[in-house]
Amino acid sequence: MVLFGLGINAQTCSKYYPFTEGAVSQLTMYNKKGKMQGMVEYSVEEVGSNGNGETAKMSHKLIDEKGNLISTSSYDVLCSNGIVSMDFRSLSRPEMMKQFGEDAEVSVTGTNIDFPNDLSVGQELPDGGINVKINFSGMNMNMKTSIVDRKVVGKESVTTPAGTFECYVITSTTVMKMGTNMRNDTKQWIAEGVGVVKVEDYNKSGKVRGMSLLTSFTK
Repeated sequence: MVLFGLGINAQTCSKYYPFTEGAVSQLTMYNKKGKMQGMVEYSVEEVGSNGNGETAKMSHKLIDEKGNLISTSSYDVLCSNGIVSMDFRSLSRPEMMKQFGEDAEVSVTGTNIDFPNDLSVGQELPDGGINVKINFSGMNMNMKTSIVDRKVVGKESVTTPAGTFECYVITSTTVMKMGTNMRNDTKQWIAEGVGVVKVEDYNKSGKVRGMSLLTSFTK
């Protein structure tokens, strides 16, 4: 699972993500056998500033293996005091929300996902997550996604179709609660000036069940 995508941030503020209007990153998703499953595309639509720092309006596109657009969404990224803060709404699943229709009452709360500039091996990063409450035809639903146990566990060189990158490796656990609990362990590689270049998802046995690779990056 590509969590909260590539929030792209200001070069004057962020070390790991370029903050350039028009920048586009594409991650191709593969199953455990290496078969392509689709693509996620992140674009910087608008760059600006507010009283707290520099901002970017991000767009997110989910595309299937045949090139068909599944869903689109947008979210904000703030860079302030050397910390990149990605809007918790980047964790939402618009394709799921559409099934409830326009008549559903939706309340969304959460905690942003933060990435500091001063990453170091052994560092623990703060938790984040999103909580979605839906009232649909008198039925109440509560969907909660938490990103926990975020740790910087190493530095590695990674080669993808977009190039070779020196990366910090960050592990985390995603816990989803919607009637039953679902748990997903993730390892993420991020590179200076680029952002996320590789993601691996693991099953309960610790085996890779899916992977995403940066296949295109322009800025």
